[in-house]
Amino acid sequence: MLDRQKYTDAEIDRMIKSMVILTDSREQKNSHITTYLDKHNVLHKKIGMPCGDYSFMLPADPEFGIIRDKYFYNEIFIERKNSAEELSGCFTRTRTRFEEEFSLSRAKRKYLLIEGCNYFDIVDGKYNTDYGSKSFTASLHSFNSRYGLEIIFMPDPRYSAVFIVGTMQYFLRNLLK
Repeated sequence: MLDRQKYTDAEIDRMIKSMVILTDSREQKNSHITTYLDKHNVLHKKIGMPCGDYSFMLPADPEFGIIRDKYFYNEIFIERKNSAEELSGCFTRTRTRFEEEFSLSRAKRKYLLIEGCNYFDIVDGKYNTDYGSKSFTASLHSFNSRYGLEIIFMPDPRYSAVFIVGTMQYFLRNLLK
């Protein structure tokens, strides 16, 4: 991780500004996120990540003792699903692969970001698949308990990028304090 030093608020702000949001190279249909990042001058790049769809890195900065780029996908990641329908497919058709992604991860902070719905949509079966709402809800709770997930429902996907950036910035801020 980072050396445990005391950083000033100005140094922390500078490190946060240098942060690069990482997007997994397999991530699809995320132009609403990359458009936000570009519009707000948030640095970002695509890489092959071992788990999750989003994380961050700090570029090398010898002044702060960062000799090489520091990648944080083994500390924190966000797995994004663009709908309840996509998530239901992960719980049914590709469950083993989906489960392995979380079980093999060493990350201490794992988020599951579900766009386009609320919890009550899943409980009430307001999605377009044959996966029963009781089974869907049970899978959500099971994954939450088993893998220490923080499940975030994002009814309006326009705010997903705000959540991703804020989550990474405050993780780093709290790490440096």
